[in-house]
Amino acid sequence: MPAICDLLENLQLPQRYRHAFLIRATDALDENFEFLFIVTWPYISQYIISSGGGMNGANARKVLFIACLAVCAIPQVSTAGALVAGILFSLLLGNPWAGRSGTWSKVVLQVSVVGLGFGLSLGEIVSAAKGSLLYTTTGICFTLLLGYFLGRMYGVGGNTAALISFGTAICGGSAIAAMAPVIKAKDHEIAVAMATVFMLNSVALLLFPFFGHLVHLNQELFGTWAGLAIHDTSSVVGAAASYGSQALAIGTTVKLSRAIWITPVVVAVSSIKGGTGNAAVPLFIIGFVLAATTRSLLPQYIDQFEKVAVMSRQALVVALFLVGAGLSREVLKQVGTRPLLHGATLWLLVSGATLSALMFVGLR
Repeated sequence: MPAICDLLENLQLPQRYRHAFLIRATDALDENFEFLFIVTWPYISQYIISSGGGMNGANARKVLFIACLAVCAIPQVSTAGALVAGILFSLLLGNPWAGRSGTWSKVVLQVSVVGLGFGLSLGEIVSAAKGSLLYTTTGICFTLLLGYFLGRMYGVGGNTAALISFGTAICGGSAIAAMAPVIKAKDHEIAVAMATVFMLNSVALLLFPFFGHLVHLNQELFGTWAGLAIHDTSSVVGAAASYGSQALAIGTTVKLSRAIWITPVVVAVSSIKGGTGNAAVPLFIIGFVLAATTRSLLPQYIDQFEKVAVMSRQALVVALFLVGAGLSREVLKQVGTRPLLHGATLWLLVSGATLSALMFVGLR
């Protein structure tokens, strides 16, 4: 920008023209920053790594990884942009902290979700959860039943099909991790189910907002649909955040209400199988409710609470870069054709049925 100012000075343009030009240039930079970041950084990164710059390749990747995290904290970068950047980084350069970034993404995501609670009143949470209760319970039963038959149709192993179905019905990776010991799933079955759901999550974050705008869904309808039909909390809040603030509030609440069902379903399956499996309600869901309760009880601090919610929304962008960086070539290799077909078919049918019900039956 200083170089542009010097150029305008040398051209001796009138002050009002220079001012107008700088405003337009700044707006253009804001609008295209994310696109330029995603398109150019892989080439810049490869150049830095190949040229050395006094660092070996591993250290250069670490520096670039941290730099990308810092860029994702800038408001111009959206959730979808951060996810794509993370995926590209992992596939093109390799994640320098592949063993740790998954843990980091969970921590940042959960703290962000708690922070989003400060942007909602307790009444809004109760209203959204109550309005989606019938769809949530019906959807879980329908998804588990349909997943069973699709698993048999595609010839997917019983445990793998069950884990994919459970992850699709309730809460993605968290649900798979909770159900795996109950059904005595083997490590490779857990890995395949996790990888399948992870890939579909990434697709959902990009596809849902596009389709929502295509069919002109309002924010309330889109938020409810995303909360009911997308697997993981990360992709729900990412897709909803890119659609609008109301969609984010509703989508987060509906999704967390759906995630609570991990506990009763795990206990029910364990009882049927004669086991002793158990699953507790995730602490970040409790934190989300407590944050909303605090906002409702202390309305005089609403401005401060809103600032926390805004920072939490941007922290979600950072979390989604970390989520994208977890999609490595090794993860892609773990997903077989049949499990992927099973997961994709189940997800598309459930998503379509859920949206149809919301559009033609209504939200209440």
